[in-house]
Amino acid sequence: MNVSSVAETMRLLGAQARSASRLMARASAADKARALRQLARLLRERGQPLAAANQTDLARAKAAGDLSAPLLDRLKLTPATLETCAQGCEQLAAMPNIVGEVWGLREQPSGIRVGRMRVPIGVFGMIYESRPNVTIEAASLSIKSGNACILRGGSEALASNQALAALVREALASASLPPDAVQLVPTADRAAVGHLIAMPDYVDLIIPRGGRGLIERISREAKVPVIKHLDGNCHTYIDDPCDLDLAVTVTDNAKTQKYSPCNATESLLVARGAARDFLPRIGAVFAAKGVEMRCDAQSRAILQAVPGAQIKDADEADWSAEYLAPIISIKVVADVDEAIAHINRYSSHHTDAILTRDHQHAQRFLREVDSASVMVNASTRFADGFEYGLSAEIGISTDKFHARGPVGVEGLTSLKWVVLGQGQIRG
Repeated sequence: MNVSSVAETMRLLGAQARSASRLMARASAADKARALRQLARLLRERGQPLAAANQTDLARAKAAGDLSAPLLDRLKLTPATLETCAQGCEQLAAMPNIVGEVWGLREQPSGIRVGRMRVPIGVFGMIYESRPNVTIEAASLSIKSGNACILRGGSEALASNQALAALVREALASASLPPDAVQLVPTADRAAVGHLIAMPDYVDLIIPRGGRGLIERISREAKVPVIKHLDGNCHTYIDDPCDLDLAVTVTDNAKTQKYSPCNATESLLVARGAARDFLPRIGAVFAAKGVEMRCDAQSRAILQAVPGAQIKDADEADWSAEYLAPIISIKVVADVDEAIAHINRYSSHHTDAILTRDHQHAQRFLREVDSASVMVNASTRFADGFEYGLSAEIGISTDKFHARGPVGVEGLTSLKWVVLGQGQIRG
């Protein structure tokens, strides 16, 4: 596809999405729920053709040899993955409809009543890599929130995404909703991304989901707002006092339950008063699981006595690193004040947790740590839309505007002011 035809294709998609968004904004809750339930049925019924499309992508990726084993694994559309997607659609269908809600109505001295109404964003563009299940997550959230969306998946998943997008359009049509409310960019040409992020007449929001390079490029070049997060350098802080058994169990889970997600703990801070009791215990857990510990001088002095411990000296880069691997940085801090200061300096503002028995320390941590999710006595691995009761999420935002943390239906809406009067005029 040449440059001019890519531009024409993207303008057409944009115009169709804008028209569809106006129809979706007035769609009934019943019609949206019907489309989501039909999509769930189609995902279960069409497993065989979806698997065939997915095999096309997998075979092409293996032949090219340019995807690592973890990325190949993310590319797979297993029956379990499809069932999870179907259940997500059903859960969204069952959730209350928040679009059109008016809240906070207050009568003013003039007699007018002023409040705010929740409305769809309009059109959002989603740019993502590897995981074809994101096509269903984005489409289902778009339908529930009354938006239209333009999806641009990775070239490695093109056949899978096309097959999934066709099911979405079929489900929309079955509920008398516009099929163009969910459109997949039909080309793997990278120029399409440049057009998608620079069409403010047609696109109201861009959501990138992928590696740092992709997100940095989009943030730099986009001409419409972007919901983003660049890194997941999450911290767990062990306070003094704390429940040591709880602290060991939660820290172990936060780091080792799965290494690759952006909500896995990458940096461990330990209050000096708890270090000698806590560090040998968690060090033994990490040693048994092959986790490399990159330590400051104080933590190293304690951990080097742990049999089998893999220990290295931490450098400045380790305090802000997102490893996505069995590696963790460890630092002993004086107290909760130093922990908060360290986190606010080095954190990626994704998710940070305190494990403590001190209520005042917990409240200070919640108030003062400047991150999208802040936790008390819980694993950072809970920073997830499903775990937060959102049913599905379209990504995690570390921005500070309306959508922060896991972005679900509410994050794909905005608020506008509404004024109700009975003929009042301003004097």
